[in-house]
Amino acid sequence: MFTYEWSEERGAGIHVAESLHIPPEQVFKTLVGKGNVTGHVVFCIPVEGELDMKQAARVSGNKSVELIAVKDLLPLTGYLRGGCSPLGMKKVFPTYFDDSITSIPMVYVSAGLRGMQVQVNPQALVDVVGGTIAPLTMG
Repeated sequence: MFTYEWSEERGAGIHVAESLHIPPEQVFKTLVGKGNVTGHVVFCIPVEGELDMKQAARVSGNKSVELIAVKDLLPLTGYLRGGCSPLGMKKVFPTYFDDSITSIPMVYVSAGLRGMQVQVNPQALVDVVGGTIAPLTMG
Protein backbone atom coordinates (compact mmCIF):
# COMPACT_ATOMS: atom_id res chain seq x y z
CA MET A 1 0.00 0.00 0.00
CA PHE A 2 1.32 3.42 -0.96
CA THR A 3 -0.03 6.78 0.18
CA TYR A 4 0.26 10.27 -1.27
CA GLU A 5 -1.41 13.61 -0.67
CA TRP A 6 -4.55 13.84 -2.79
CA SER A 7 -6.02 17.14 -3.92
CA GLU A 8 -8.81 18.04 -6.34
CA GLU A 9 -6.65 20.68 -8.03
CA ARG A 10 -3.70 18.48 -8.94
CA GLY A 11 -5.38 15.82 -11.03
CA ALA A 12 -4.90 12.36 -9.68
CA GLY A 13 -3.06 10.37 -12.35
CA ILE A 14 0.25 12.05 -13.11
CA HIS A 15 0.37 13.43 -9.57
CA VAL A 16 0.27 9.86 -8.23
CA ALA A 17 3.23 8.81 -10.36
CA GLU A 18 5.22 11.91 -9.41
CA SER A 19 4.39 11.59 -5.71
CA LEU A 20 5.34 7.91 -5.58
CA HIS A 21 8.36 8.28 -7.91
CA ILE A 22 7.16 5.61 -10.30
CA PRO A 23 6.86 5.64 -14.10
CA PRO A 24 3.44 6.97 -15.17
CA GLU A 25 2.95 4.01 -17.53
CA GLN A 26 2.71 1.80 -14.42
CA VAL A 27 -0.11 3.84 -12.84
CA PHE A 28 -3.55 2.93 -14.17
CA LYS A 29 -6.75 4.92 -13.74
CA THR A 30 -10.16 3.30 -13.51
CA LEU A 31 -12.94 4.70 -15.68
CA VAL A 32 -16.57 3.60 -15.55
CA GLY A 33 -18.76 3.75 -18.61
CA LYS A 34 -22.15 2.63 -19.79
CA GLY A 35 -22.58 0.73 -23.02
CA ASN A 36 -25.72 0.83 -25.12
CA VAL A 37 -25.89 -3.00 -25.07
CA THR A 38 -24.08 -4.31 -21.99
CA GLY A 39 -24.77 -1.61 -19.44
CA HIS A 40 -21.98 -0.57 -17.09
CA VAL A 41 -18.38 -1.42 -17.94
CA VAL A 42 -15.01 -0.62 -16.38
CA PHE A 43 -11.87 0.42 -18.24
CA CYS A 44 -8.39 0.56 -16.70
CA ILE A 45 -5.83 2.52 -18.69
CA PRO A 46 -2.49 4.23 -18.02
CA VAL A 47 -2.92 7.65 -16.37
CA GLU A 48 -1.27 9.39 -19.31
CA GLY A 49 -3.56 7.65 -21.79
CA GLU A 50 -6.87 8.71 -23.25
CA LEU A 51 -9.64 6.15 -23.64
CA ASP A 52 -10.50 5.49 -27.29
CA MET A 53 -14.29 5.45 -26.99
CA LYS A 54 -14.84 3.62 -30.29
CA GLN A 55 -12.36 0.93 -29.34
CA ALA A 56 -13.85 0.71 -25.83
CA ALA A 57 -17.29 0.15 -27.34
CA ARG A 58 -15.97 -2.43 -29.78
CA VAL A 59 -14.09 -4.56 -27.22
CA SER A 60 -16.96 -4.42 -24.72
CA GLY A 61 -19.59 -5.58 -27.22
CA ASN A 62 -21.31 -2.22 -27.56
CA LYS A 63 -22.05 0.10 -30.45
CA SER A 64 -21.35 3.08 -28.18
CA VAL A 65 -20.02 3.73 -24.68
CA GLU A 66 -20.21 6.90 -22.60
CA LEU A 67 -18.41 7.60 -19.34
CA ILE A 68 -20.81 7.95 -16.42
CA ALA A 69 -21.29 11.26 -14.63
CA VAL A 70 -19.08 11.84 -11.59
CA LYS A 71 -22.22 12.14 -9.41
CA ASP A 72 -23.16 8.57 -10.34
CA LEU A 73 -19.78 7.06 -9.46
CA LEU A 74 -20.23 6.71 -5.67
CA PRO A 75 -23.73 5.17 -5.72
CA LEU A 76 -22.75 2.77 -8.49
CA THR A 77 -19.26 1.68 -7.41
CA GLY A 78 -18.88 2.74 -3.79
CA TYR A 79 -15.92 4.93 -4.77
CA LEU A 80 -15.35 8.67 -5.12
CA ARG A 81 -13.63 10.22 -8.13
CA GLY A 82 -9.90 9.98 -7.50
CA GLY A 83 -10.33 6.80 -5.47
CA CYS A 84 -12.05 4.48 -7.93
CA SER A 85 -10.50 1.02 -8.02
CA PRO A 86 -11.17 -2.00 -10.23
CA LEU A 87 -11.07 -4.02 -6.99
CA GLY A 88 -14.04 -4.31 -4.64
CA MET A 89 -16.73 -2.36 -6.46
CA LYS A 90 -20.28 -2.69 -5.09
CA LYS A 91 -21.19 -4.83 -8.10
CA VAL A 92 -19.11 -6.84 -10.53
CA PHE A 93 -18.92 -5.19 -13.95
CA PRO A 94 -17.15 -6.37 -17.09
CA THR A 95 -13.63 -4.95 -16.76
CA TYR A 96 -11.16 -4.22 -19.54
CA PHE A 97 -7.46 -3.43 -19.18
CA ASP A 98 -5.37 -1.62 -21.77
CA ASP A 99 -2.99 -4.04 -23.43
CA SER A 100 0.01 -2.00 -22.26
CA ILE A 101 -0.50 -3.76 -18.92
CA THR A 102 1.24 -6.82 -20.38
CA SER A 103 4.54 -4.96 -20.79
CA ILE A 104 5.00 -3.66 -17.23
CA PRO A 105 6.38 -5.56 -14.22
CA MET A 106 3.97 -4.04 -11.67
CA VAL A 107 0.85 -1.92 -11.92
CA TYR A 108 -0.43 0.63 -9.42
CA VAL A 109 -4.18 1.18 -9.07
CA SER A 110 -6.29 3.00 -6.53
CA ALA A 111 -6.73 1.10 -3.29
CA GLY A 112 -10.28 2.48 -3.09
CA LEU A 113 -9.53 5.69 -1.22
CA ARG A 114 -8.19 9.00 -2.45
CA GLY A 115 -4.49 9.15 -1.66
CA MET A 116 -3.95 5.38 -1.56
CA GLN A 117 -2.55 3.10 -4.26
CA VAL A 118 -1.87 -0.60 -4.28
CA GLN A 119 0.93 -2.27 -6.23
CA VAL A 120 -0.18 -5.47 -7.96
CA ASN A 121 1.19 -7.99 -10.41
CA PRO A 122 -0.58 -7.05 -13.67
CA GLN A 123 -1.75 -10.56 -14.59
CA ALA A 124 -2.92 -11.21 -11.03
CA LEU A 125 -5.02 -8.02 -11.17
CA VAL A 126 -6.59 -9.01 -14.48
CA ASP A 127 -7.27 -12.51 -13.16
CA VAL A 128 -8.77 -11.46 -9.81
CA VAL A 129 -11.37 -9.20 -11.45
CA GLY A 130 -11.97 -11.56 -14.36
CA GLY A 131 -10.77 -8.85 -16.71
CA THR A 132 -10.05 -8.78 -20.41
CA ILE A 133 -6.93 -7.30 -21.98
CA ALA A 134 -7.45 -5.22 -25.14
CA PRO A 135 -6.11 -2.09 -26.85
CA LEU A 136 -8.07 0.77 -25.26
CA THR A 137 -6.05 3.97 -25.59
CA MET A 138 -5.71 6.43 -28.45
CA GLY A 139 -2.49 6.54 -30.40
